[in-house]
Amino acid sequence: MNILSSRSSVGSASSGDVSSDSSISSQYKVLTLTFNQDCTSLAMGTPNSYSLFTIGQENKIDEIHDCAYDSVYIIERLFSSSLIALVSNQAPRKLKVCHFKKGTEILSYSFANTILAVKLNRSRLIVCLEESIYIHNMRDMKVLHSIRDIPSNRDGLCTLSSNDENPYLAYPGSTITGEVQIFDTINLKPCLMISAHESTLAAMAFDMTGTRIATASNKGTVIRIHSAVDGSRLFEFRRGVRRAATIYSLSFSPDSMFLAASSNTETIHIFRLINQKEKPSEETSSWMGSFSRLLGDVAHYLPKQTSEVLTQDRAFATVHLQSAGMKTAIAMNVFDRTLKLFVAGYDGVVYIYEVNKNEGGECKQISQYLLFNISQNSNNQQTIIANDRRSSLDGSRQIYSSNLSRKESNAVPLSSKLTNEKQADDQLYNTALQEQNFPELPSPPPGDGE
Repeated sequence: MNILSSRSSVGSASSGDVSSDSSISSQYKVLTLTFNQDCTSLAMGTPNSYSLFTIGQENKIDEIHDCAYDSVYIIERLFSSSLIALVSNQAPRKLKVCHFKKGTEILSYSFANTILAVKLNRSRLIVCLEESIYIHNMRDMKVLHSIRDIPSNRDGLCTLSSNDENPYLAYPGSTITGEVQIFDTINLKPCLMISAHESTLAAMAFDMTGTRIATASNKGTVIRIHSAVDGSRLFEFRRGVRRAATIYSLSFSPDSMFLAASSNTETIHIFRLINQKEKPSEETSSWMGSFSRLLGDVAHYLPKQTSEVLTQDRAFATVHLQSAGMKTAIAMNVFDRTLKLFVAGYDGVVYIYEVNKNEGGECKQISQYLLFNISQNSNNQQTIIANDRRSSLDGSRQIYSSNLSRKESNAVPLSSKLTNEKQADDQLYNTALQEQNFPELPSPPPGDGE
């Protein structure tokens, strides 16, 4: 088995000033940033290495592992276990599953084409190619099912619920409109198709219960939340009216009461998921509440596009970043009984904000961390590289010849292992899965039609 060598430590994430440098080493470019399923960990891939960070109770982000590994553009961690799945640009058809604490590669699988996305939950591992999706059993990594001839999905857009009772998979159902296909990964069958948007999809995310799915189209002006159980539309929010945007990331709060959306604009929007009848009495009795009810009454008599603009809710809270255009990954979690928003930028900086669940408004920044901590002079001045970022796989995707079939038999281990090696790997795999007590997930919100 290969032992993954540790690179020299760059330093734990720490607060510091941010500066830019026009001439930068590729070592400090970010290829990917991903939060784990419950926002207790952050993974980063660079051209020369990958790193794992923990997110602690006291607004602290600490580096727990780094490894020399070329061009990791996909890295996913299973909750807080030692299992990680990664894909490198050096071998974009090869998925590797590793035990990072032991520094051991457990197994690797090859596929007929470039791997565009990998998703994990307790029972399933999902591998998304451009025109097919493979569903693996998480316990033994066997291929249970393959979904073939899906609509061309060049960005590998998909999302997997982390809930044990509702482990749904969602992926685009069309290349023309914003249809979402919901797939049952336990019974291995499609559930329903949701017509979420008129334009093609750009982002999607499940809540922690797996019963709600948030989506945004490539226009980025409207964000909708549907029931993953029956497909009904639950909420509709307007991010902007005139200004289209590219939505980078969507994230629910643990209690499914808030949804955050980041984009290529300088504003991150946080929406409150509350129905009109559930709003506080002082809010509905105010002049704004009366005005909203009036708009709802007259909207039925207006053209559809106009009525939607008038009735769609706006952001409950916002975060204003220093500049627009930086790709970000976001997540929300509750620490010290306070809802926190984590914004990880592809410049290697993580910002932490406090969300006022009662009043909303502008969120308060409470921490800032550098994922790269570099001493450049005798004064140990900390700097962070902020220019020339790689934010997508464009230019690195490889298409392979059609004579490689996409049958399930192609998704097999690359190397044949001796019996005792295989048993050792299985033991490592089970140990990694069982060494952590996974957190309990909340029950589905009332009225979601389970």
